[in-house]
Order: sequence, then C-alpha cells, then structure tokens
Amino acid sequence: MSVGLSYRMSHDRAGTIKEFAFQFLQRQLVTEEFVALADVSFEVKRGEVFSLIGPNGAGKTTLMKVVARVLPPSRGRVVVRGVVAPMIALGAGFNPELAGYENIVLFGTLLGRDPDEMRERVGPIAEWAELTDFLDVPVRSYSSGMLARLGFAVASDIEPDVLVVDEVLAVGDESFQRKSAAKMKQMMAGGTAVLFVSHDLKVVETLSDRALWLDGGRVRMLGPAKEVVDAYRGSVE
Repeated sequence: MSVGLSYRMSHDRAGTIKEFAFQFLQRQLVTEEFVALADVSFEVKRGEVFSLIGPNGAGKTTLMKVVARVLPPSRGRVVVRGVVAPMIALGAGFNPELAGYENIVLFGTLLGRDPDEMRERVGPIAEWAELTDFLDVPVRSYSSGMLARLGFAVASDIEPDVLVVDEVLAVGDESFQRKSAAKMKQMMAGGTAVLFVSHDLKVVETLSDRALWLDGGRVRMLGPAKEVVDAYRGSVE
C-alpha cells in the first residue's frame, strides 16, 4: 500500500498564543497543505540493503521516520515484521547530561531491551565503539564521530530484524566507516534488513542491493542500486 504524509502549514504569524487563539476562533488562519511524501511504496526483503537517495529535502529522512514509527503516515500504512532499530539522527535517544554508560542503558531501553540486560552489555558495546575510556564522560562532550559510534553500537547490538540508518556512515573516520559496513554485512548474513540513507553514492553502490530515488517526496526510480545511482548522477550532472 502506498504511503503519504502531509503537514498543515500556517502562513499567519501570531505574536502570542492569545493572538493565535483569536485568529483561530475568527477563522482567520490561512493554512496550506505541504506534501512531504506522496504515494511511496516499496518492500525490503530479509538480509537486503535498501538505500534511499535524492537531493536535500526529497523526503528521505521523513520516510525513514515513518518506517521507524516515529511519524505516523497521513495516508496508507507501513508494515514492519519484527524489531526495528533506528539510527536516524546522531544523539537521538541520548541525554546529553548523562554519561556514556547511562546513555547506553537508556538508549537500549528505548529500543525495547531490558535495563538489566543492557547493563550487562555496556562493556562489549563500549569496546566495539572504542569508547571504553569515555563511559563516565557526559555525552555532551562527545564529538559527532563518538556519538555516531555509540549510537550505531547500541542499535546494532540488539540484532534487529530491520536496521534503519540515516547518514551515520558518513560521520567518523575511515576506520569506523569500514567497521560499520562490516557490521552491517554481518547482520545481513543473519537476516537483518537494512534501510539506508546516504549522499555518498559510492557507498550506496558498494553496500546496496536496491535503491529508491526520491524527489520532492515522490518516487522517481526504484531498482538495482547501480542503475538508480547512474540515473540520479545523470540528472544532477
């Protein structure tokens, strides 16, 4: 079933809540429908890496949030079979005032895992993320690369059925990117489906089985990753 998502945008600039309430009651508010996604439909198989590409503002992250059940669609429905681990934004689910240790437990709990189980997994997760020496440091002092490593390590530790990754592999050094790619391939071998957003078309070609090209919230092309990437490159050159 195709999925759509729209927002109501107001063109009135009320200075206070009182002014807004007055305009609302007097039916003076002027709104316009903004279509973020329109008639988007696709299926991702077990063990497949499925990439979303397109220009900024195309709706890629919005679609990821719909799949991860962060945003409810306005039309249609999303069917996800199994556990979803979202890596949509760096630091999403983290409390900047808490230390790395506490955030590992917190983020894992938000993903549906038992807190006691997460406490037992703190050591292996921190070791994979190469952050063992920073577990007692508040994550507000982490660099973007450190946040990426921590978030990816927690999300990928739960062995999800679907891993939703938004531009995470574009952050961090080359070593982390190779390590994350290897982890994704390992998860795929175990049956995890990966939904992946990236502006790095070489990474998309290397990692992906299929790709979907979004433009203005609409599907421009869906097919084998290389064919879609080549078509997209041709449109922007």
